[in-house]
Amino acid sequence: MSSTSFARAIVFYLCALVTALLVCTALVATRPFSHRVRYRIGRIWTDVNLWVLEHVVGIRYAITGAENIPPGPGIVLAKHQSAWETMGLQKIFPRQVWVLKRELFWVPLFGWGLAMLDPIAIDRKAGFRAIREIVRQGRERLAGGAWVVIFPEGTRVSPGEQRPYHPGGGKLAAESGFPVVPVAHDAGLLWPRNSFGKHAGTIHVAIGPPIDPAGLSASEITRRAQDWIETACNRLLEQARDTSARS
Repeated sequence: MSSTSFARAIVFYLCALVTALLVCTALVATRPFSHRVRYRIGRIWTDVNLWVLEHVVGIRYAITGAENIPPGPGIVLAKHQSAWETMGLQKIFPRQVWVLKRELFWVPLFGWGLAMLDPIAIDRKAGFRAIREIVRQGRERLAGGAWVVIFPEGTRVSPGEQRPYHPGGGKLAAESGFPVVPVAHDAGLLWPRNSFGKHAGTIHVAIGPPIDPAGLSASEITRRAQDWIETACNRLLEQARDTSARS
């Protein structure tokens, strides 16, 4: 990583830290307000840091398939390659909550602020109990008008890597009747997993046709989403390799 790229990454992380402290403090102070109000406050962190990523680090994004986003709400099943999509999906989809590990709540101030955004926090070791919590809390969030974002592999994976898809998203769709929207991207090429450095360029996001859960089992919903996501991710990876070979 060049000294310029390193300096830009430092600027980003400093900005992310400062804005997190300010926004999380504000979120804790607005606990009595509705989720809509708290979400708008939380989005300040996202908007500021995506601006820094674009104008300082040089990371932009382009979307294909935006017309596939239903009026909502719905369930987003997305690939997880970096921290970028935890911010980028907030710009692409309406008001949302996320399924995440409950240990994040234990981080002082950050965890308190995160809790104010009503995420679905689960114990990833709890097995079927975790799936039941996703369904129970997910139905409540969807009924309240919020989208539910799930990374079905449960952890970040490198571009080209695939892990088993957990069934929580498919189970939530089957029991709630809300559609699943599959999302593929190549953010890991510019923001590698577990890497401090970042590379300037454009992240490509592909949004697939919504999957209507009517008449489908949870496993079939998950399989259809997985097939679309993995095929689209492989296509984005091949396009990036072709572009790199030509340059």
